[in-house]
Amino acid sequence: MRILIAAAGSRGDVAPYTGLGGELCRAGYDVTLATTDTFAPLVRDAGLEFRSLPAGPGERGSVTGKRELMRTAALFVTELGQGFADVMDEGTDLLLLSTTTAPLGWHLTEATGTPSLGVYLQPTSPTGDFPPVVTGSRSLGRLANRATGRFALRMADRVYEQAVAELRRRLQLPSVSPSEMRRRQEQANWPILHGFSTALVPRPSDWRSGLRVVGNWWPHHEATEQLPHEVEDFLGAGPRPVFIGFGSMAAGDGERLSEIAVQALHRAGLRGILQTGSAGLAANGDDVLTIGDVPHALLFPRVAAVVHHGGAGTSAAALRAGVPAVTVPVTADQPFWAGRLAAIGASTDPIPFRSLTAERLADALHRAVKQQVYSRSAARAAHHLMTENGAGQALQAIQRLTGG
Repeated sequence: MRILIAAAGSRGDVAPYTGLGGELCRAGYDVTLATTDTFAPLVRDAGLEFRSLPAGPGERGSVTGKRELMRTAALFVTELGQGFADVMDEGTDLLLLSTTTAPLGWHLTEATGTPSLGVYLQPTSPTGDFPPVVTGSRSLGRLANRATGRFALRMADRVYEQAVAELRRRLQLPSVSPSEMRRRQEQANWPILHGFSTALVPRPSDWRSGLRVVGNWWPHHEATEQLPHEVEDFLGAGPRPVFIGFGSMAAGDGERLSEIAVQALHRAGLRGILQTGSAGLAANGDDVLTIGDVPHALLFPRVAAVVHHGGAGTSAAALRAGVPAVTVPVTADQPFWAGRLAAIGASTDPIPFRSLTAERLADALHRAVKQQVYSRSAARAAHHLMTENGAGQALQAIQRLTGG
């Protein structure tokens, strides 16, 4: 059976599907992951077939302002829809659709008769338990949370209007709005698996039955892979360092963030490993090491704390390692995940990105490293994550769906 996974976005939006795809391959499925060219090496290293999708807005330069952001997002998903149609072939037996690709994939499912399943990394369905993840707001109460959740979906529908119209014309399907198609999927109880841990987000009791939280899908890395020699040497040269990285966020802020990081480490009396990332973090010194991409699964268990932007993948990786976090959320769903980490006691209170100073970071690091309450909470969450098998749960769901 041939499975096509479609995902788009930053590294954190794509890498988990390499782990999920690898599990499906081991079970005997022929798996293709369609995403942007940037991540072709990740896909192929996991033993999956790669197909190219158009680049996301993050690869087009910075965008400022809500209206410009909406226009850029609409343009991107329009191109994404056409690219998705290009990579979809008659041999596909099952579509696995991410949060971003699902509103496009539903129309391909209708046109081809290919069954599909949602594989989301964020909770998007309205619930009284929390407000929409993209708003970054605090809980407004159960009724207001659900209302704002429905509003957030309607706003997302607007982003997909042009994309859906053009895609359905290409597929020679009658006109249907994104909101109408979404309602159809909800009424049909379209199944969605959520690849995050119930340690952070327990399944809301007011969700429909087709929505499940199964646990994380961990990015693929080879069992024989090791940390670079310079990282091992640095780790062995003194006390556990702090990891500081912002992933695909904060492009153009590298100089400011590097200076803040070095000053905060000095104030807190800690060593640090800076991951370059899109921000371009860089610093030199006996107590600071700058690195490129390394698997979080190998590095995080070796550090004293993780300073990060609150992305879903990095948040989960820090929890998996049982390491306390200091979060500096930048945008999108990052304030949500940062808030969840703080709520379970595995991190200090989030520091908004634009409010970050060396003094605030040093204080948070001192508390995260010295106060055992944070490490104990992170360790409890790590134990919880060990009881989950997100990829295995997804495999079982796919086997039930396909009769395999």
